[in-house]
Amino acid sequence: MKPPPHTLDAQPFAYRYELPHTALVIIDMQRDFVEPGGFGESLGNDVTKLQSIIPTCQAVLSAWRQAGGLVVHTREAHAPDLSDCPPAKRLRGEPRLRIGDDGPMGRILIAGEPGHQIVPQLAPRVGEFVIDKPGKGAFYATPLHALLQGRGITHLVFMGVTTEVCVQTSMREANDRGYDCLLVEDGTASYFPEFKQATLDMIRAQGAIVGWTSPAAPLIESLYK
Repeated sequence: MKPPPHTLDAQPFAYRYELPHTALVIIDMQRDFVEPGGFGESLGNDVTKLQSIIPTCQAVLSAWRQAGGLVVHTREAHAPDLSDCPPAKRLRGEPRLRIGDDGPMGRILIAGEPGHQIVPQLAPRVGEFVIDKPGKGAFYATPLHALLQGRGITHLVFMGVTTEVCVQTSMREANDRGYDCLLVEDGTASYFPEFKQATLDMIRAQGAIVGWTSPAAPLIESLYK
């Protein structure tokens, strides 16, 4: 007999999911964004705002692993020759270090460099997917959709950074592909807290037009029901 779906209190209404058909997607919790000396700090941002969510992400990841759920990690990065980095992206603004420049953790946002790696507290395990993406969204120019479809995934739970850029872009991409998405409110962060709040409001507006939001605690609790 098929077990009933997991249910948790969420906004704008209850979120229901079946663990075998749901993946936890952790967006860009990599050193270049979260630690001093990376791309995030080169833009003039306070990276401690992003570091603050690591314990929550750890708790959700641990519970998800114990329950046997599929885990996906993403990393934004480019090829060493920058062939997949449009000049408009590299040259925009006035950062202290641009994509491809040498920084304290190697070349900024380049695949294989120390700054490209996910923070140790959330390091991927064998069997978990690691998706390197050249853009903001997790689906653009990556095999993610095919991997999820091949495993019968219909629901996605998102955490990571930053809320209004890579997380929201990935959720909107997922929504357009038919996935039912939940964003863990205290498992995501922005360098600008007001941007995070605005994103949460947009995502769950008009009957979950992009997806649902919920704190981590109800999600973890739902895994044990």
